[in-house]
Amino acid sequence: MELKKHQDQRLPERKGQKRKLEGEIEEEQREISAVEEAAAAPYGEARKVILNEVYAQVNILNSTFSWDEAHRATAKRATHVLAELAKNEEVVNLIVEGGAVPALVKHLQVPPSSEIDHDNSKPFEHEVEKGSAFALGLLAVKPEHQQLIVDAGALSHLVSLLKRQRDVDKDGSDSRAVNSVIRRAADAITNLAHENSSIKTRVRMEGGIPPLVELLEFTDTKVQRAAAGALRTLAFKNDENKNQIVECNALPALILMLRSDAAAIHYEAVGVIGNLVHSSPSIKREVLAAGALQPVIGLLSSCCSESQREAALLLGQFAATDSDCKVHIVQRGAVQPLIEMLQSPDVQLKEMSAFALGRLAQVKKITQFQDTHNQAGIAHNGGLVPLLKLLDSRNGSLQHNAAFSLYGLADNEDNVSDFISVGGVQKLQDGEFTVQATKDCVAKTLKRLEEKIHGRVLNHLLYLMRVAEKAVQRRVALALAHLCSPDDQRAIFINNCGLDLLLGLLGSSSPKQQLDGAIALYRLANKATTLSPVDAAPPSPTPQVYLGEQYVNNATLSDVTFLVEGRRFYAHRICLLASSDAFRAMFDGGYRVRNCNCADVMVYQPFFVSLLLSELIQLR
Repeated sequence: MELKKHQDQRLPERKGQKRKLEGEIEEEQREISAVEEAAAAPYGEARKVILNEVYAQVNILNSTFSWDEAHRATAKRATHVLAELAKNEEVVNLIVEGGAVPALVKHLQVPPSSEIDHDNSKPFEHEVEKGSAFALGLLAVKPEHQQLIVDAGALSHLVSLLKRQRDVDKDGSDSRAVNSVIRRAADAITNLAHENSSIKTRVRMEGGIPPLVELLEFTDTKVQRAAAGALRTLAFKNDENKNQIVECNALPALILMLRSDAAAIHYEAVGVIGNLVHSSPSIKREVLAAGALQPVIGLLSSCCSESQREAALLLGQFAATDSDCKVHIVQRGAVQPLIEMLQSPDVQLKEMSAFALGRLAQVKKITQFQDTHNQAGIAHNGGLVPLLKLLDSRNGSLQHNAAFSLYGLADNEDNVSDFISVGGVQKLQDGEFTVQATKDCVAKTLKRLEEKIHGRVLNHLLYLMRVAEKAVQRRVALALAHLCSPDDQRAIFINNCGLDLLLGLLGSSSPKQQLDGAIALYRLANKATTLSPVDAAPPSPTPQVYLGEQYVNNATLSDVTFLVEGRRFYAHRICLLASSDAFRAMFDGGYRVRNCNCADVMVYQPFFVSLLLSELIQLR
């Protein structure tokens, strides 16, 4: 009964505090609304109103640094007004110009203990500091203000705020308020150190890394995320910070966070690890030894595309460590989700997955046997076609990563037939590549494929030319026309009907197929004429026919006419039969021109005409 009576006595007091708090919130909102209305006014007038408001809030902060309850309430409201204003980046410069930085930095710390009332009450404990940290973090978004805030002494106070986690256990402080101030302090450090190497180092010198690492195991997930975000920034391109983070035993907590169901948590954790291992082989080994590989692979299937992207990038970094790691990545199931990511609408996701697959496909001589299995596995799981499609991208980085991956896959003999049968050679030849490095990579890939057109690879391709569907047969014939050795031309194009396939393309209704066929025939003709005397076949016993100059491309007694883009070219069947295997196959084979008379007309592409004219010129 006494307890209930005591509670009843406190009820009016609580209601009064609630009304007072509601009144403060309304007043704060009125001030913010007034400034927002001023921002919509003409520039000169708006600037004056905003500066006056900033001056007013700064004066409040400078005159309320005590434990007096009214002072604390007023200071809290002032920090919130400045923070709300700072959310508008166009106003940030005015806030700094109005002198807000020193005043906010002052309120990152608590007033002197001598100011505490005799009952030891601390009104709005942690609230004013939280508002100051939040406002300073927003001001630090602009790089030009970062050093000013640090020079005002903010870092040491922010690091002290990170350590307030201990207050929860020591004196029973409001855990919610403590969590909020810690989170705002970590976020402020993140913004201050963003892309600023000297401030990253200052944070370490001020002792900021150990408490941030401790916070990775904090019960509040928002605090975990904020701490990981700060460590991620501090680790980027700063070797001393990386080493201290690892020395503080951050890896076990980070790896646990990788397995979190919360996307915000595992995204920050994989980002920290990615920055730790970048350009640091020793930390890579430590991260792998700590058990990071499987949870990182698991993130490839995350619902968060940012986490997927970071995981793919990290696997690419792991794959560069050693070939054993490559094999483990493949064995643990990374290939299939990486290939699925190649087909994502997210360009960056496609880029990182192509990067990871490219690293997995590269061969080191000392472990070549293991790496070739990775190459075969990527192709077998359907990686070739989506990688080839990425060559059409207008994004230079994405295009290059795809080309780099294809270069690795082309190194494996087991992939060559698949590469050719899906049209990979034509894709490489027809591609429009924006970066010279990509052009060089494509040229090396074609050269690598050319070097493998022999033995069992050639036998398999000849088999496909006989039994595969027509589209595949044509792709093989086209590729072989460009890649095969001159010594194998007769076996491919005469004995196995490859020439028939190329000539058949000339009669296609598709201009693209006509052009491809004509280019392939032209390439074959060039190869045949560049054979050295030692390598050349014995002269044909077929008698040569020579015409006078007046009969070249002359309608007189011509018995075959070529029509190209509306222009007629005249030739003599007997001369073509006697002097060219290509035309002999055309007229002696099963084509519709076999029994044509002088009135018959064939329509071909310019490249084929150049071949015809070269034949005619040889007859002169």
